[in-house]
Amino acid sequence: MQHRDAVQVSVVVACRNEIRHIRAFLDAVLRQELGQIEMEVLIADGMSDDGTRLVLGEFEGRFAAIRVLDNPEKIVSTGLNRAIREARGEIIIRMDAHTIYAPDYVRSCVEVLNETNADNVGGPTLTCADGYIARAIAHAFQTRFARGNAKCRDPRYEGPVNSVAYGCWLKSTLERVGMFDEKQVRSQDSELNARLVSRGGTVWQSPKITSWYRPRASLSTLFWQYFQYGFWKGVVIRKHRGLATWRNLAPGLCLFAGAVLLFCAAGARLRASLWWQNAFLAAWFTLASMYFIASFASAVFVAKREGWKFLPSLPIVFAIHHLAYGLGLILAFLYRPPTWDSSNPMRKVLTAITR
Repeated sequence: MQHRDAVQVSVVVACRNEIRHIRAFLDAVLRQELGQIEMEVLIADGMSDDGTRLVLGEFEGRFAAIRVLDNPEKIVSTGLNRAIREARGEIIIRMDAHTIYAPDYVRSCVEVLNETNADNVGGPTLTCADGYIARAIAHAFQTRFARGNAKCRDPRYEGPVNSVAYGCWLKSTLERVGMFDEKQVRSQDSELNARLVSRGGTVWQSPKITSWYRPRASLSTLFWQYFQYGFWKGVVIRKHRGLATWRNLAPGLCLFAGAVLLFCAAGARLRASLWWQNAFLAAWFTLASMYFIASFASAVFVAKREGWKFLPSLPIVFAIHHLAYGLGLILAFLYRPPTWDSSNPMRKVLTAITR
């Protein structure tokens, strides 16, 4: 039986192969302190084959608020849109199975949405990690060297931002702007928020909205994650011209500049121009030295606070993060396919390496 004055909220989730985290996630959702909120949870599963679907079926059978949907395209944007279309709530809250949520998360989202009249609200990107590598990755991402000036990783910041973690909207807002772009395998949040802001909307971050993201637990999965982030951020930048900031472009520009300098040095060597060869190599070593000095200084700063055992791994994490993101960004600007539909070979590859 629904309360007459209850707010109707639909939590939408897109997941695939999250057997390590799905139970903890569902427990966190079901522990929400809702007050005068009626909540349903719609989970679009990307045809998981690791046991996740069995767990989802178990919870769906035990709790009437949970509904499981098929997401045969296996990517986040299609899953979220399918869940949003099925949603009964007037307010949509996106959640992610790789994240743990505070007990007041849903209620805080609704309160901040009502208080600010923003088009989208969310909280800062906080992390919760287990294991040495995952903790090193989590510590690295809290530094300005990794995140630039992104306000999304500032746990104290409240105000307008370009994008927030996950998001909370009126369903009517999502229907008005066209929901998530299903061409985007990654960075669908950034693309949607870019559309909102370009139409005069407001995206608002509040520290009242608290969740903890679980970062990748290995360097190889970190590489592929940020390669995809860089690639799809590039697609978003090309679609919404003028969106790019130095923070978005810096890894790609530095990597491109380094490659150009080495190419020029090789060309000078072939032409037996020793002076130009040495000049290009000197410029390359200067650029590389500046990067490694900044990386080591940031690693020392973090290790002094979090533990010296992380010092050896942090420069490696920084390098993988910047290299993968930069490579993805460069590829996005070079690769201009006629279509981004499901037949596109690059889309197929990037979908296959998505978790």
